[in-house]
Amino acid sequence: MNYKQLTFAREFRGYNQSDLADSIDGLSQSNLSKFEKGFGVLSEGIQNKIVEFLNFPTEFFYKKISNKIDNANYRKRSTTKKSLITEFESRCKLIGYIIDQLSQDLEWPEFDISPLNVEDGYSPVKCAQYTRRFLRISPDLPIKDIFTVLEKHGIIMYELNAVEKFDGVSFISDLGFPVIIINKNFSNDRKRFTIAHELGHLVMHNENNFPVSEYRDKEKEANNFASEFLMPEESIKNSLRNLKINELGELKSYWLTSMASIIRRAKDLKCIDESRYKYFLIELSRMGYTRSEPLRVPIDKPELIKKARQLMNNELNYNEREFIHFLALPNDVVDELLPRFEEKIKIISFN
Repeated sequence: MNYKQLTFAREFRGYNQSDLADSIDGLSQSNLSKFEKGFGVLSEGIQNKIVEFLNFPTEFFYKKISNKIDNANYRKRSTTKKSLITEFESRCKLIGYIIDQLSQDLEWPEFDISPLNVEDGYSPVKCAQYTRRFLRISPDLPIKDIFTVLEKHGIIMYELNAVEKFDGVSFISDLGFPVIIINKNFSNDRKRFTIAHELGHLVMHNENNFPVSEYRDKEKEANNFASEFLMPEESIKNSLRNLKINELGELKSYWLTSMASIIRRAKDLKCIDESRYKYFLIELSRMGYTRSEPLRVPIDKPELIKKARQLMNNELNYNEREFIHFLALPNDVVDELLPRFEEKIKIISFN
């Protein structure tokens, strides 16, 4: 048994070492701790009890899943329990694992968006401008079908039910596939900014291509990338000079970004000063727009994983039992992360 897989399954089920030890006759927390560190031994009988209790197939414990989550974006990470973040990120890692497993039978689109080395002088703004040109998107046009555009160029997109504290995650799977996971429950304009933010990480901060200094403010750089990617300076700047509150709706409808991000863009481009910026924020709060903005913007849906599941069932003729065995995952995990028909409504909670 791969001891790291045992840790993975335990954390996915939300158990700490003491909880699991208390649930298994003959297992002590100290012995479990030694085993999970790689220098202890558990009897075959104890291992079988653990496998049965955690309800993961035996085959799963002989896999090797890493899927390092380098770029995870949380609204309130500092106030969120580490165990709950681990539980959430384990789902993201399993999505990466599923993508890798499916690649044995399916061919994902090639990731052809060139990474750029920010350590070599490429600013986030230049990276965003280059990426738009590569995607053949005119600087005076909004990016409408953002899921479709990125999936066409090999980024596998996923919407996950999660609570407000989580925004998005991007990473390269163990087999080299770029993945962006975002919170399904956010407004469409917030989803679009999160997607652009995570794209910035993949373009600028993918250490599989270039080393990135630990002293860089990667979150700020990804935000700057997203702002330029969604609202190019050369096309939006004139519209932001002497910005008025009653102009926000029209700008939001065109650029498909939130009023809050438009106001911030105006400040960053020095189209409004600090006092005007604060005035806008006060007005948004007074009107209740900080909780929910008016004017719902459109957004498309991710399709690659949905189509992959359909191909496995309909073209490659995997029945449900064979598909579950192929993934070496429990039924409930497949139902949650890779539903065949109706999407499940389970929400990952940080409460």
